[in-house]
Amino acid sequence: MKYLKFTLLSLAIIAFTACKNDKTEAKDSKENKVVSTPLYVAKPEATTVSWTAYKTTEKTPVGGQFTTVNFEEKQGSTPAEALNNLEFSIPISSLFTKDESRDAKIKTSFFGAMLDPELIGGTIKHENGKYTASITMNGVTNDLPLDVTITDERRVKMTTVMQLKDWNALEALAALNEICFELHKGADGVSKTWEEVAIEVNTYLRKE
Repeated sequence: MKYLKFTLLSLAIIAFTACKNDKTEAKDSKENKVVSTPLYVAKPEATTVSWTAYKTTEKTPVGGQFTTVNFEEKQGSTPAEALNNLEFSIPISSLFTKDESRDAKIKTSFFGAMLDPELIGGTIKHENGKYTASITMNGVTNDLPLDVTITDERRVKMTTVMQLKDWNALEALAALNEICFELHKGADGVSKTWEEVAIEVNTYLRKE
């Protein structure tokens, strides 16, 4: 009888110990499991830069884009982290409006009149929940506030409006208006090229 009790007690101890070890191993396995955080990656080939300028008194839009934007791939655990401090440069030679004659005039008469006729540079910043773009053009650097929308967590649209006077570019604008004087006339016979340029940047933050 004593032997039977001893045997039952031993089996109970073994069962309890095995159960405890299983729980400990399960806990250790859970603690050691690495939770991977999805990364958001900004890539130049997924990025487009479009702009809209305006002519005539009626403010007729003239659209175009830069087909090339250069920057190093940048990643982050959030879209803001991937975009913050992203430095970029845009070659003026990549300007495209679907009109070769217009392209040549803008490149030579407008950008050609600037201190740096080859590149526009900049940095995107994210601070206190707000986005800005620090733009360097014509030897001048200024910040532009950006309106940013992110859909599907990865599609990013950034818009802003540049006032050319803030980059000392009114002389370059006058040079462009002079060569396009007749083309920039409206129904009232007044030739006008507006000082503001709307900018839109679209990109897709790839997953890695």
